[in-house]
Amino acid sequence: MAISLLVLMVPIVLLLAFYRGFLGGDQPNTVDPASAFEQARSAGAFPVSEPTGLGEGWRTVRASYRPAEDGAILRVGYVTPEGRGLQMVQSNVPPERLLPTELTDEGQPQGQTDLGASTWQRYTARGNEQALVLLQPGRTVIVIGDARDNELREMARAVD
Repeated sequence: MAISLLVLMVPIVLLLAFYRGFLGGDQPNTVDPASAFEQARSAGAFPVSEPTGLGEGWRTVRASYRPAEDGAILRVGYVTPEGRGLQMVQSNVPPERLLPTELTDEGQPQGQTDLGASTWQRYTARGNEQALVLLQPGRTVIVIGDARDNELREMARAVD
């Protein structure tokens, strides 16, 4: 019986190694966010900032622009170089409606942090996520995820 299991396990291990090693089986599918950014710019609902200057290893895994009941929302999801999830949200939905939706009722302000030319608000969010929020006239930018603080800050600086 042990020999039969070994005969079955060898091809399975070889296929798994091929899938992960040569086909990139552990890598997330990436998307091009250009169309979502272009839709948001074309709509002209709010000033759109595309992240620039991100280091190696950032992968865009989701991007969408959608009109909302009281504004519009641009969402772009990333996998960070450390393999964690992060989402950048830009919107003109009033912050008093947007923040509870994006951060849930668990979102609590934790103070300010200066990044580049802007002052961002730190928030706790759902589960083990953290968020940085930039409130500007006509636009709110949220960087949220379970990424480490240095990656949240890198994304915030890239958007600012």
